[in-house]
Amino acid sequence: MRTKFRTLLAVGSAAALLALTACGGGDDSSGDDPLNSSGGGNEVVVGSANFPENVLLGEIYAQALEAKDIKVKRQLNIGAREVIYSQIEKGSLTVLPEYNGALLAYLDKAATATTSEEVDAALKQKLPSGLELLNPAEAEDKDSVAVTKETAAKYKLKTLDDLKPVAKDLVIGGPPEFKTRAQGIVGLKEKYGVEFKEFKSLDVAGPITVSALKKGDVQAANLFTTDPAVAENDFVALEDTKGLFSAQNVTPLVNKEGVNDTAKEALNGVSAKLDTATLAELVKKVVSDKQDVDAVAKEWLTTAGLS
Repeated sequence: MRTKFRTLLAVGSAAALLALTACGGGDDSSGDDPLNSSGGGNEVVVGSANFPENVLLGEIYAQALEAKDIKVKRQLNIGAREVIYSQIEKGSLTVLPEYNGALLAYLDKAATATTSEEVDAALKQKLPSGLELLNPAEAEDKDSVAVTKETAAKYKLKTLDDLKPVAKDLVIGGPPEFKTRAQGIVGLKEKYGVEFKEFKSLDVAGPITVSALKKGDVQAANLFTTDPAVAENDFVALEDTKGLFSAQNVTPLVNKEGVNDTAKEALNGVSAKLDTATLAELVKKVVSDKQDVDAVAKEWLTTAGLS
């Protein structure tokens, strides 16, 4: 039975990490092909980061693969990139929904690529030989620094540049890794000269972060551009004029040994159909409407002709 999103969120990162082990399959009866597209052979292990959108994307990938009669094991809601990247690199995970610009920033802190094409070209040079980035989707979900409408008006904030003279009086909140990422506190200082009064460690653009921003426990927060909470709460996502948050196309990252052409075709099929407006609507169904991830994924795949 597929894991429901409510259960996924209840799983702590530590518990999820303990549960994540290398997944061995049965005897490979398909020769050099690591998968048997009729359903035999090794399982494809689909993982995800620990925030709703990425869990949803992981479930979409899983169901798209199953529609091609490929065995799938789900390891969703694991943790941040700092955790899951090492797992796909060593083969404990086979497929991850990634964001190309954020992945590049993780692999190369000095990266300057901003457009989708530049980012993908740079990634090809940085990824280890055992990993492959498949086709990017049109859909993008960028990090952003968001403030309340009242804070934006009070300090005349429209862009990240506008934070420089006032950030010393403001507290920013976000996931723990945002404090040390180039596309985070480090980059805000280097690109914009912005230094906040304090950083508060919260969740990954989730209800804790939204609540802290609404209540004024933090005056700025790391939220995602597809997050329905931004529009629902009249938050203002400050414009990134210097391209700190580069292109962030949703892209399948795979361990080459664990996928065959059938699996790649299924994953690329998802990318071909997924745009930003659609992604935002799907995330809204999960986050705001409290629909189960597997049901949302199934409905969209059916509508898109992928199941």
